[in-house]
Amino acid sequence: MHPKIANLADGLKETLVALRRDLHCYPEPGWTEFRTASLVVKKLKELGYEVHYGSEVIKEEAMMGVPTPEELARRQKQALEQGADPEIVARMEGGKTGVMAILDTGRPGPTLGFRFDMDANDVEEARDPDHRPFAQGFASKNPGAMHACGHDAHTAIGLGLAEVLVGIKDELKGRIKLVFQPAEEGVRGARAMVEAGVVDDVDYMLGIHVGISNRRVGQVVCGGQGFLATTKLDVTFTGVPAHAGGEPEAGHNALLAAATAALNLHAISRHSGGATRINVGTLVAGSGRNVIPSRAEMKIETRGATTELNDFVRERAYKILQGAALMHEVEVEIKETGAALGGEVSASLAQKLADIAKTVPGVTEVAEFGPAGGSEDYSYFMARVQELGGQATYVILGTEIAAGHHNARFDINEDVLPLGVKFLGEVAYRLSTTLPPTR
Repeated sequence: MHPKIANLADGLKETLVALRRDLHCYPEPGWTEFRTASLVVKKLKELGYEVHYGSEVIKEEAMMGVPTPEELARRQKQALEQGADPEIVARMEGGKTGVMAILDTGRPGPTLGFRFDMDANDVEEARDPDHRPFAQGFASKNPGAMHACGHDAHTAIGLGLAEVLVGIKDELKGRIKLVFQPAEEGVRGARAMVEAGVVDDVDYMLGIHVGISNRRVGQVVCGGQGFLATTKLDVTFTGVPAHAGGEPEAGHNALLAAATAALNLHAISRHSGGATRINVGTLVAGSGRNVIPSRAEMKIETRGATTELNDFVRERAYKILQGAALMHEVEVEIKETGAALGGEVSASLAQKLADIAKTVPGVTEVAEFGPAGGSEDYSYFMARVQELGGQATYVILGTEIAAGHHNARFDINEDVLPLGVKFLGEVAYRLSTTLPPTR
């Protein structure tokens, strides 16, 4: 391993821990990462990067599941009160909280891309002495929001990598792009950055995640596999209210339409081509026991082992929702509020990374491939890079965790922070200097 990278990364441990804990204190859910993104922009500019953010890296038409204007305004005000830079935040109006930084070495070589997600979960963090963040004073200060999936660690690792790369810039070739993505939770944010073209010139692309099924610091999976393609749907049925006893025939029952849909959605046929899923997560309807319900709202998700399998379920879900509305003579509105693709990592890149990982001090267990788990909208980045002739993979950095992901007691072993920076720094150095562009 390059000794300077190892020394730089090890020397950053206290800084990385402090940064991760600061981010943990101020979690911001998807499309509201105003303080987080402001901090990222400032640090990258201080390091000398060419930094793009806001509408430069977010295509508004491709944003999914954006909060209401009122919620955006509330979160923006909160971020400013918690130290966000007003000028930077002003350029993120409407929730355009993505950031992309470029390090151009001025020497011929490949373009590398690294994706780091920044958003928090809609989780109320545990407040008891056995929960380390609370006991040590860095638990969430924002009610109803928590970094319960490790994205605070991802952001800290990304900024640590940025610092290490500047330290070895004279030895690198080509260009390196660091992509800080909003709204991964609910798989809402990646598509808007991809459609803005931020990775269209990338030859080698990496996404990372801490933990998942790898629960020891030192474990590295270089090709996370098994992404489920998914679509998130918000559905509203609108009918006509009426007195349930006096004039029931005058009503058009939105609740019954939703109930009809719910039962039939779960009756969608399985598929011989692979695993499929559908879930009606919520159904809220009605206003009183003696009123024909005029409104019903549902939150639904579909999943498939491939994009094609997910499309199979999604298309049938649309037909069932529309058919239920027709049966009960109500209107239906269907909004796609999140989505992710299926896909496979580039095997040759995962194998190259495995070879690199074996040279990194502190890495104790290396797997070329392993389960990524669930759905990840990094799949949009991966698919675009591969579609344009590049290679992409998904890296899992092992860490002990206090509780499962999205749990109110989630916490990590912070030793993963400098180790993650060290590994990614070595990857950037090796890919930059030893591999030609893939196209």
